[in-house]
Amino acid sequence: MPRRLEFKIGKEYDGRKVVHFLRGEAQLSVRLITKLKQLEDGIMLNGNHARTIDILKAGDFICLNIPQEGHTVEGLEFPLEILFEDADLLVVNKPPGLPIHPTRKHQGNTLANAVAWYLEQGEKAAGSFRALGRLDKGTSGAVVCALNRYAASRLDSKIKKTYLAIVGGVYEGEGTVDIPIYRPDPIRTKRACGPTGERAVTHWRALAAKDGMTLMRIRLETGRTHQIRVHFAHLGTPLVGDDMYGGKKTDQGHQFLHCESQEFDHPVTGEKLTIRAPMPRAMEDLARHISGGLFESLPQDMA
Repeated sequence: MPRRLEFKIGKEYDGRKVVHFLRGEAQLSVRLITKLKQLEDGIMLNGNHARTIDILKAGDFICLNIPQEGHTVEGLEFPLEILFEDADLLVVNKPPGLPIHPTRKHQGNTLANAVAWYLEQGEKAAGSFRALGRLDKGTSGAVVCALNRYAASRLDSKIKKTYLAIVGGVYEGEGTVDIPIYRPDPIRTKRACGPTGERAVTHWRALAAKDGMTLMRIRLETGRTHQIRVHFAHLGTPLVGDDMYGGKKTDQGHQFLHCESQEFDHPVTGEKLTIRAPMPRAMEDLARHISGGLFESLPQDMA
């Protein structure tokens, strides 16, 4: 079944065209508007098919029928930790070691496959997988999945993420790293800092330090590939477990980096949401060790 959304036209759109409302108040992308125009019941005005050039009146009702789309990957049964779910969004806590999308090296064993299987089950058989932002394979934490094109269009680039990281060095207070990042070898994924790269800005706040390690909270101003990992490696304090960038190896086989929260306004209801994801057990145990038993009392947000 399509996702049905209804809007009442306010005075500010009286006498204006349907397309002005769709691009303005509804914040639809040009691509989605084009898709809806191709459907007989994609855009309805007071119960009748509407053209984007039709004129609106205050009090009119516009109904959008967002088509349900099939999955682009095969479903694979895999346990998911669901943090939030409704008709438009699914937020999951991705475990470390699980890629988000299929690649040449990973076919079938990805978050996309797991979500596809989950959505195929019973009453959940709706929506398709659209991860809004990506996490590295070894990075854990909250991933927001839009279940239809409308939700994806409304949320694109409007989500604030906060990370927890354990770095191999001692920090106090807070600071910002503003150093460009580039890709030295186009064949390899590994990045580096250098003046020829794209601007990359990382804000950090030290929460606790012990045994040459610091637990910190991080918020990104930009979203470059491996940004947190590259910046702290450049400072000589790579993330614990991040052997790609010189970090001390652990039994876990991945960097201790976790997306702890996603903040955004719900694309349909407008409700302000903050979705938090608990850390993997090994990272939480180390965080508790570093904080000396004061983990629960640490600040929950950036300063």
